[in-house]
Amino acid sequence: MAEALILANSTDKAERYKTLIPQLASLVQGETDTVANLSNVAAALRQALNFFWVGFYLVKNNELVLGPFQGPIACTRIGYGKGVCGTSWKEKKVIRVPNVDEFPGHIACSSDSKSEIVLPAFKNGEVVLVLDVDSDVLDDFDKTDEVYLGEVIHIVEQFL
Repeated sequence: MAEALILANSTDKAERYKTLIPQLASLVQGETDTVANLSNVAAALRQALNFFWVGFYLVKNNELVLGPFQGPIACTRIGYGKGVCGTSWKEKKVIRVPNVDEFPGHIACSSDSKSEIVLPAFKNGEVVLVLDVDSDVLDDFDKTDEVYLGEVIHIVEQFL
């Protein structure tokens, strides 16, 4: 079967997420390879929502290591508690940053990133990866993104 997304024509962000989420669930259903699934999730999110950068950092040997992503080149390794991703991992919670230049210890992988949202994914109660989404627009993420990206994380956690 050829994989293709049916994208909502709406400018409403919630509608675009609502159209995408069931397709993501279907896309990864039955596929056991984590890298393949993460790759398709990152690609689908970027395509459907036109994010500047979207990808995953995986916990390996007490640091976050770059995983599948879409967008400009990125930082390869991030320490525990460092930057937005490392802080999300350490605090085990979603972090939304309206202006990355105002986040203490922000790691600037790209000077074009202006705002960011990071969501942790859990396995057996521990963070095993984070979903990192960047925008080149200030204050681009809101509760809608947090809710629907949380649904994406739930899908991801099913195949981890």
